[in-house]
Amino acid sequence: MRFPKKIKRYCPYCKKHTDQKVSLVSSGKKRSSQKRGSISRAKKRGLGIGYGNLGRWGSKPAKFKRKTKTTKKTNLMYTCPVCNKSVMQAQGIRTSKISIEDKKTEIESNKHK
Repeated sequence: MRFPKKIKRYCPYCKKHTDQKVSLVSSGKKRSSQKRGSISRAKKRGLGIGYGNLGRWGSKPAKFKRKTKTTKKTNLMYTCPVCNKSVMQAQGIRTSKISIEDKKTEIESNKHK
């Protein structure tokens, strides 16, 4: 899905319509230590004292009955040039690919089709 670099939309801080800059926000890095880190942390706290796993940490995770989603929701941020404040997108749209382009390149790409 293609988005323009600037969109005219309402700024709640300025209380008027301005040409706002569109930027894509990353979801951030995942914590790899959190997968089994919580179990080792619990044992360090003394919750796993005794022999064996005490019937707690031995079960296998359930198998997925359906396939995982192949797309992610968009996470756009709109920045006002007047007050320099940013507003996040209210609700994301599920797309596989996002590209933020100029309006000129968008018009040129439509001409070649």
